[in-house]
Amino acid sequence: MIKIELPKPNVVIYQRQQQLKEGDVPITPYHGFIDFHKITRDKGGIFFFYNKENELLFVGKARKIRQRIKKHFEDNVSPMKNHRDEIYKIEVYEIEDPMEREIYETYAINTLRAKYNVEKVFY
Repeated sequence: MIKIELPKPNVVIYQRQQQLKEGDVPITPYHGFIDFHKITRDKGGIFFFYNKENELLFVGKARKIRQRIKKHFEDNVSPMKNHRDEIYKIEVYEIEDPMEREIYETYAINTLRAKYNVEKVFY
């Protein structure tokens, strides 16, 4: 049996409201998230969407993570299109090698049983 160990996430963001202090510039929330700037623009990796109960909803991969995550909130073809309001937490793992991304994504979908992934499901 092959043993695969997922790395620790590089970034974790939560759906939250900005607590304005004097002199702060308001950040416009993007589907309830105000910390998208913490997600790398130019690196590849995988990402996990969780709900408030910490149930894994979806696992995805991308060459440019931030743009791909945002697409899930905009696209009409995303498997998450009817479940966007459930997303409460996003974990981002920076993984540059495309083969490693593929392996981690498939592994995570099947061992953690992501609720809304429909492709690469072997269970």
